[in-house]
Amino acid sequence: MSRVEELAALLLARGWLLATAESCTGGMIAAACTDLAGSSAWFERGFVTYSNAAKTDLLGVSEALLRQHGAVSEATVRAMAEGAVAHSRAQVSVAVTGVAGPTGGSTDKPVGTVWFGFVVGGRLTSERQRFDGDRAAVRAATVRHALDGLLARLR
Repeated sequence: MSRVEELAALLLARGWLLATAESCTGGMIAAACTDLAGSSAWFERGFVTYSNAAKTDLLGVSEALLRQHGAVSEATVRAMAEGAVAHSRAQVSVAVTGVAGPTGGSTDKPVGTVWFGFVVGGRLTSERQRFDGDRAAVRAATVRHALDGLLARLR
């Protein structure tokens, strides 16, 4: 059983819906979910919030929070994950924001840095990962980790 098939089974068993809030992956997590036939029974919607304005407009992330912490931060990803649930009919969300590269990295946030936020059954958690490789590798690793993180929290 694939990650997405297992995710579908766990969500369907609870009668829960999933929403995604994606920056650095540009919708790749939503695409992975909706590649599975019948995903409309458990996948509610995906927000692609690449710009700060989109994070604010679509997810309710405050401009002040973005100014203070930056787009690639724990505070921002937590607000994104909460915003995805608040602005959808979902009970579960995953949010990602990071530096996929090859440019845009800094000493504090090197290329490959990705923050993950999860809301599962009302519980908000977050974590930071650093992935090696080029832009495609970082984005693919982010999708895998997002799905694995959902599965771990739902099991």
